[in-house]
Amino acid sequence: MVTSILVITTIVTMLIGIPIAFSLGVSAMAAIAAMGDIPLQIIPQKIYAGMDSFPLLCIPFFILAGELMSQGKLTEQLLHFAILLIGRIRGGLALANVLASMFFGGMTGSAIADVSALGSVEIPMMIKAGYDRRFSAAITSASAIIGPVIPPSIPVVVYAIAGNVSIGGLFLAGVIPGIAVGLALMIASYVISCKRAYPIRNEAVTWAELRDGFKQVIPALIMPLIIVGGIISGIFTPTEAAAIAVGYAFVIVVLVKRQVRLSQLPGMLIHSGIITAIVMIVAGTATIWGWVVAIEQLPDLLAEMLRHTEPVVFLLLTNIILLIIGTFMDNIPAIIIFAPTLAPIAVKMGIDPLHFGMIVCMNTTIGLITPPLGQVLFIASPIAGIRLEDLSREILGLFLVQVVVLFAVTYIPLTTLWIPRMFGF
Repeated sequence: MVTSILVITTIVTMLIGIPIAFSLGVSAMAAIAAMGDIPLQIIPQKIYAGMDSFPLLCIPFFILAGELMSQGKLTEQLLHFAILLIGRIRGGLALANVLASMFFGGMTGSAIADVSALGSVEIPMMIKAGYDRRFSAAITSASAIIGPVIPPSIPVVVYAIAGNVSIGGLFLAGVIPGIAVGLALMIASYVISCKRAYPIRNEAVTWAELRDGFKQVIPALIMPLIIVGGIISGIFTPTEAAAIAVGYAFVIVVLVKRQVRLSQLPGMLIHSGIITAIVMIVAGTATIWGWVVAIEQLPDLLAEMLRHTEPVVFLLLTNIILLIIGTFMDNIPAIIIFAPTLAPIAVKMGIDPLHFGMIVCMNTTIGLITPPLGQVLFIASPIAGIRLEDLSREILGLFLVQVVVLFAVTYIPLTTLWIPRMFGF
């Protein structure tokens, strides 16, 4: 009965439009009330415990570092450099869109930040150049989820804490999958652009333009090297790395390039604080929701169902379950709720924790572009001036491309483990 109350309340509250954080909290409270013998003060205790984690401190720092770099005009510079590199190919602006997301992902680690910052520039630019509105929004949305895969990544930090694995190792595990997703989307964009005869840039790019464009984006490209390099070398912890990234971004955009004024900082701090609060509230309510699930022994039932399967089948079922969950649950709560259950089963089956962690992160991140709850779609559709239904149909092909890459990563462990093994993880 308690399980039914938990699940039904969660579904109903989400269907009527209650934000996921409050939906999880309300359903957990209803389930605890139905138990009868558990004191209600356990609710704030568990919610606080879900947020009381030192490694989670790196999230507001990563968000603020990305905010600084974005406000410092580096968004436009990254896109300009990407256009210089591959703009002369058929559909080059679409390909540059993907490449810019790969660059930008190394600064923020957030799909929402990517589609908000880059999308507001890329989508109008593509429409003006002659691309279809729906495709412009679709490729921007699809490429935005590269950010949470390529390090640094906020979902990876959350999984590392929930699944008890190395943040630095999991960062490195995302390098090849992130590049693979980007290359696959570029190939798909090129094929679509050729079929629809999207424009091609005829102006030649000189070495001087390429050199100047590269100089402009060097600071942005160095940031992920500082973060990941410092973590894997042991110079500083992930939280310290995030704080150093903020200091680096501040020096570059405020003191060196002078693209951000000191008067802008309070607004950026407030915006970063709001985003952080959302993540933290979700982390807290997902923790109490997961605690109720654990009390009801649902993880044990799931583990028993999956324990007797072969690793190949287990990974297939994991992908299917998480892809379905991604259609109605955000990636952060999905990771917090399911990682502690699935990760131990994977380890017992001999699946490497870093490999499995990246599989979970990719699955839940793909959910950001799947309706009805795909957050990225809700941001991209108004920018492009199209209906959510039209964008959902247009993005289907790009979604399938990402699923193909997901399954390749799932069944080729070397894609996630090669680089971490090089660095001793």
